[in-house]
Amino acid sequence: MTTLTTTPRGPAARAARPRAEGDWLLVPAPQPHRPVRLFCFPHAGGDATAYTPLARALAPVAEVWALRPPARGGRSRHPMPPDFDALVAAVTDALTPHLTGGDGGRFGFYGQSFGALLAYEVARALPADRRPELVVTVGAPSPAEWADRETRDLDPTELLRLTGLEELVRADPDLVELALGAIRTDLAVSATYRHRPHAPIGFALHALAGADDPMLATTGLTGWAAHTRGTFTHRVVPGGHLLATVDRPGPVDLLASLLADRHASAPSTTALREL
Repeated sequence: MTTLTTTPRGPAARAARPRAEGDWLLVPAPQPHRPVRLFCFPHAGGDATAYTPLARALAPVAEVWALRPPARGGRSRHPMPPDFDALVAAVTDALTPHLTGGDGGRFGFYGQSFGALLAYEVARALPADRRPELVVTVGAPSPAEWADRETRDLDPTELLRLTGLEELVRADPDLVELALGAIRTDLAVSATYRHRPHAPIGFALHALAGADDPMLATTGLTGWAAHTRGTFTHRVVPGGHLLATVDRPGPVDLLASLLADRHASAPSTTALREL
């Protein structure tokens, strides 16, 4: 695969202002030439703004469209759907009108932790002709293994630390409680998830994990292979539980390379490790 330079080029890329697309989506760094779209799904307790550094770093190769979950930030008064299936249905409805993208209509999904599971299930819920060409999951066990996570994965205070929010909100008790509230909301929805065995889906699937992730056994990434009949790769990269955060863009070169690969759906299986 070709490694691309993803530094924003020119004043337009640097000066583009974030744009909301309805209630559910934020485009942190709009790109006027309509490149491939990357729809990003936040971790438990996370918000769309966590993907701002990634959006800026990927420009102009790709345009990030980040999911704005309810019950936090600008959507604090919007209730979270009552269970995981209802959340998948709501997100699917919100995304469907925007799944044309630029660059010939190409688009992909990227999700971290809880967002990885949501990205996969939304991709699976879409009609076959509207599915992404690739799904990138980070820091998450496969759907079949989701219920087997250790209970410490579900501790909100620990998640606050691991997601990098602790440093941002610790000086304000009200912000701490708001952040913990969003995490608890997402964990409650996550707990309703039930895996239903199904035939593998045709899109490419790339499972990533940080080498220092305390919440996921990186050797377990291969479980995702059973969920696709397209390209499957798994890779361990430097980092912790989350790769893209409010102060880190994440695996920019890897994502740019995957998005630039127009043959991402050719069936193959590759195991990669980068430490």
